Amino acid sequence: MTREGFTIFDTALGCAGIAWRDDLVVGASLPLPSANATRGRFARRFPSLDEAEPPAFVERAIEGVRALLRGEDAPQLDGVRLDMAEIGELPRRVYEVTRAIARGSTLTYGDVATRVGDRNAARAVGRALGDNPFPPLVPCHRVVAADGTMHGFSANGGVAMKLRLLELEGWRAQPGPTLFEAASP
Repeated sequence: MTREGFTIFDTALGCAGIAWRDDLVVGASLPLPSANATRGRFARRFPSLDEAEPPAFVERAIEGVRALLRGEDAPQLDGVRLDMAEIGELPRRVYEVTRAIARGSTLTYGDVATRVGDRNAARAVGRALGDNPFPPLVPCHRVVAADGTMHGFSANGGVAMKLRLLELEGWRAQPGPTLFEAASP
């Protein structure tokens, strides 16, 4: 018997969801404002799946997502197995590198590109993260522009959501030079 379905759940930031088949997560989402909005998103993304009671491994992932979105450590997320069978080689490597970024830390798109073996692939890294089917299990919010600025976060709430997630993790933007430091010879 194949275990599959999706479930939606409340978090500190809204209603999120996770979909699974057998013992793999096939998709996840950051919170939307309502259960109906999240349910609609999952019904469109996974038309062959029905809403169902989650198995134990999905319950653990849910607790991890809830903890993360409360600003707490979420070690439960480290062991969540993701279905990457239909994901290309570069995005798969990008997701693996991104999953290894420590809570409260960031890497640049260029850093991720270098770690996947192609230092010139920063734009491809951005595209892969924009298509991330597993947020926040693949914490794409931890990848920033080279100058530290935030760009085009595709989740509900955009860049404001990205900043909120980073703040919950204890991340602080590095201050730039002061007027006098920038003017020093």
